[in-house]
Amino acid sequence: MAKHNEIGKWGEQIAYEFLVKQGYAICERNWRLNHLEVDIIAMKGNRIIFVEVKTRADDEIDPLLAVNKKKRANLIQAAKVYIESHQIIHDYQFDVIVVIGSPLSSLPPKIDFFPDAFLPPLRTYR
Repeated sequence: MAKHNEIGKWGEQIAYEFLVKQGYAICERNWRLNHLEVDIIAMKGNRIIFVEVKTRADDEIDPLLAVNKKKRANLIQAAKVYIESHQIIHDYQFDVIVVIGSPLSSLPPKIDFFPDAFLPPLRTYR
């Protein structure tokens, strides 16, 4: 496995443990359908939460920049497919968790949590 894949997998486990400690019920991890993918799908209260996890060994470049317009659009589309296929009636939101660190480091990872990080774009109807 490539080094960046190992760090990403480690970061997703850190994010998973963080969410569980925050009282989230984890529904899915690494949910995929064709080209659509969601790192973590969770429930808290009456909301379903789609979580994007970004892991970096250091914070020289802001990891949030990787959650660009294209990534958000893919996550929104994945959420739409998941909600429709599971006939979910709950409110939903998109969270981002940034994990900075390495499994090889003796230092604990830094976790930045951005609940309700973005909204899907509004649509107009004619």
